[in-house]
Formats: sequence, C-alpha cells, structure tokens
Amino acid sequence: MSEDKAQGVKEAWFTLSGDVNSDMVHRVFEAVSMMTEDGIETAHVLVQSNGGYVSDGLCLFNFLSNSPIKFVMYNGGAVASIAVILYLSGTERYCSETARFMVHKSHATASPGSRPDALNIIVEGLRADDARTESILRKCVELTPEQWAIHQYSDLHLNSRDAKIAGLVNDVRDFRPPKGGMLRNI
Repeated sequence: MSEDKAQGVKEAWFTLSGDVNSDMVHRVFEAVSMMTEDGIETAHVLVQSNGGYVSDGLCLFNFLSNSPIKFVMYNGGAVASIAVILYLSGTERYCSETARFMVHKSHATASPGSRPDALNIIVEGLRADDARTESILRKCVELTPEQWAIHQYSDLHLNSRDAKIAGLVNDVRDFRPPKGGMLRNI
C-alpha cells in the first residue's frame, strides 16, 4: 500500500487540454477552487497542449506551483512550447513512452508596415518572455550544451527517454486513473 493511501490522502484525476490562453487560465482557477473545496490533496493531471500565450503559461506555472495541492503532471501525447512551463509546475512529472516535448524561443508576427519603434517594442517583449521561460527551464531541467544550442535557434524536441535524462520527467509512466476513481476534464 502506498504511503499516500495509508495516510488517507484524497486524490483526484484530471485532464487538461487545448491552447494555453486566458480561457485555460480561467478553467484552471475554477478547477483548483473546486479541488480545494473538495479537500483534494493530490491532483493527477494529464496535459495535452501545443502551447499558446507565454503570459498565460507563466501565470499557470506560478499559480499551480504555489497551490496547497500537490500536482502530479502527465504527458500522454504532446506538451509543447509554453505548455512545457505549465507542465513543470508539477512536483512530480511523468510521460508515456510515446510522448514528446518541444521547447523553443518566443516568436511574434509584426503587422505589415510596422514602424521601427513598434518592432523594437515587440523584440523587447520577446526577449523578456524568453528570459522568464529560460529561467524556469534552467531551474527545472538539465539540458546538454548541444540541446541548449538547438533551443537557442530552433525547436528542441525531446522524446520520453531524453525527457527523463534531462529531469523533465521523474519517470516514464502512463496516466492511469484508478477504476471507479474520479476523473474530470478541466
């Protein structure tokens, strides 16, 4: 019997999918509020997302990392871009053998005919976003110099084995809600 079960820790299982945006932030805020009211101590969350907005991902990282609930994150398919930062909020992290991760630098599209001062504002915002996300990556993950070099200029893809070596995941393990257990979509 696991230590959690022996101590009677109340666990629940959730799925979280889609774009990382203000709608997801709202859904997560509501879900955590309900978890707190329900006395959930450990929330197992299967994340499936190709990313979205940096500020929303950072908000979710900070919110979930500082929540009184222990979050155990799972990747059963793809967690990419800013969704990786969201995923890193888990105190424990797992992925399926066939899962993948992708991280990259921020990007934006300027309006045609943008003036130099407008372009400079966009560039400064991208640099600030990159500094914030890279700070979290460096605290949570140990990439090789070669992987950091790829990340500097391109998309860095990690399979389950690479993710385990880098410390992005604790182990390769599937999301398996217990039979008869509570499963909710956030």
